[in-house]
Amino acid sequence: MSAAEAVAIAAALFISQIAFAQAADKEPAAILELGGDAAKDLKGGWNAGPTAAVEFTPIENWLEIEAGVTPAFGHLAMEWDTDLLFKKPWTLSKKVEFMFGVGPEWVHTRQNGVSTNSIAGEAALDFMFWPSPKRRFGWYLEPAFDYTFARGHERSVGMSFGLLIAIP
Repeated sequence: MSAAEAVAIAAALFISQIAFAQAADKEPAAILELGGDAAKDLKGGWNAGPTAAVEFTPIENWLEIEAGVTPAFGHLAMEWDTDLLFKKPWTLSKKVEFMFGVGPEWVHTRQNGVSTNSIAGEAALDFMFWPSPKRRFGWYLEPAFDYTFARGHERSVGMSFGLLIAIP
């Protein structure tokens, strides 16, 4: 089992416990984000791939935590990014939310037959759009900046986008 799979399973188990504990609340226990991601290394290459994350609110109107994983595919390379973001939310309207988040990221890269692991930092802006007042489904845009602490200090900018699914 890879580290990314382990993180995804742990997040799912954790979220299921929160869902049972908060069944009486009107707010969802968590929000599932499914979508795509495109990123550009500031030294050159592009990569893209699917992305999945789970977000929950431990402190209403103050803190949201998002755990996500993104396999990215580029020219002769594959990268797995697993992140944990701590976000401050702001409600802009009944249909729009904005969050600023920062957190650590684990990056596993395989390029030209060589695998490397590194730790990185990520900063993201998260725009969530909810078309209906019940907020069961929506969509999001999340531009982000990554800085790798490994040799070379790779920096990249990217954009995630996709579907939001509220988990009751």
